[in-house]
Amino acid sequence: MQLDHGRLVTRRALKVARSLQNSQPLDLQFIAEAAMLHDIGIILTDTPSLGCFGTGPYLCHGVKGRQLLEAEGLPRHALVCERHIGIGLTVEEIRSQSLPLPERDMLPQTLEEQIICYADLFYSKDRKKRHKEKSAIKVRKNLEKFGAGKGQVFDRWQRKFEPELSG
Repeated sequence: MQLDHGRLVTRRALKVARSLQNSQPLDLQFIAEAAMLHDIGIILTDTPSLGCFGTGPYLCHGVKGRQLLEAEGLPRHALVCERHIGIGLTVEEIRSQSLPLPERDMLPQTLEEQIICYADLFYSKDRKKRHKEKSAIKVRKNLEKFGAGKGQVFDRWQRKFEPELSG
């Protein structure tokens, strides 16, 4: 199940990256690997609906993934795990919402991280929805629940990564 999600995210991330290759040098191999691994930490969460019976809350899958991949000597991949939640989290958001996460900024920094984070927004891990791509309108609406600024970041990324979808 998680492989399907990873493949969809990888496919979209590589499509975006290839469209930008002429203007930006991007590491396509890294994007493919990191996109496939971005949700690896979910195995350590208590998310039975996704077949995961660990101990941590779902929100912690990014941090758990970072720990797993750092232990494997993949520090760049590890940062993708931590920074891909939503469109990233600021330390202020973590504090103000009392999220069960380390108090540090977890925002995608590199273009590769941003591309993977963007691609992830379009696909669910839910069994019933995992093969159905979300529309950009639905993605934006979901993000706006977490603040207007989140939708604005999505709009900026969409104009940069898939301008043909911008309205």
